[in-house]
Amino acid sequence: MQRLIQLLCLGVASLGLTSCGLVTSGDDQPKPYTRASLDQLEQRLNQLEQELQQLKTPAGNADSKTPAGPLRSLTLRIGTEDDRLRMYWADGQTSDLICSQEGKGVWACG
Repeated sequence: MQRLIQLLCLGVASLGLTSCGLVTSGDDQPKPYTRASLDQLEQRLNQLEQELQQLKTPAGNADSKTPAGPLRSLTLRIGTEDDRLRMYWADGQTSDLICSQEGKGVWACG
């Protein structure tokens, strides 16, 4: 959260600098921004926006075994040699989670 606040503050400060267009030097004479400095500010702002977007939409723990898509159906098999929860995905793939009995009538899969 602190990183997010720092990124937002830096982004606002960058926007404030680019919006004024002039910077005073030591002798109080206004000097226009150079194209290179504006390009650097824009590049840094783009980087900050990308980092902020990544913070907003975390990728999560993407498991390469799990398809990214809607689930079509589930089957639970217990009391057999291979107790499992099988997931059938809309794209035709299947994923299995091994299940174990944790107590009377209580199963855990995963």
